Amino acid sequence: MRYIRYASIAIFAIALVLIALANRAPVTLRVLPDEMAGLAALNPTYDLPLFLVIFIGILAGLIVGFIWEWIREAGERAAAARQMRELASLRAEVKRLKGEKHRGKDEVLALLDEAS
Repeated sequence: MRYIRYASIAIFAIALVLIALANRAPVTLRVLPDEMAGLAALNPTYDLPLFLVIFIGILAGLIVGFIWEWIREAGERAAAARQMRELASLRAEVKRLKGEKHRGKDEVLALLDEAS
């Protein structure tokens, strides 16, 4: 299983290197379109290799997706925590009730009664 994971990682790394080598041409990355840059009086531009722009876009999409999913699951995590607290309180109540049931009995009889 470990070798399959290493092989998958190696294939993925080779694919990323091939994409990077095939897309080395520099591209100009502008924060705003030229029409809006005139209104904002600010238009930073960056000359970056195309593969870097692609990888940054993929990374930004992954981060946004992870955050979106984490926010979406907040209700489910809260419900699970609520159920765990309820389960702990019910277990404590069952333990208390079993103790009350066997109060005043012989310990051996209480153990036999509890096992059945």
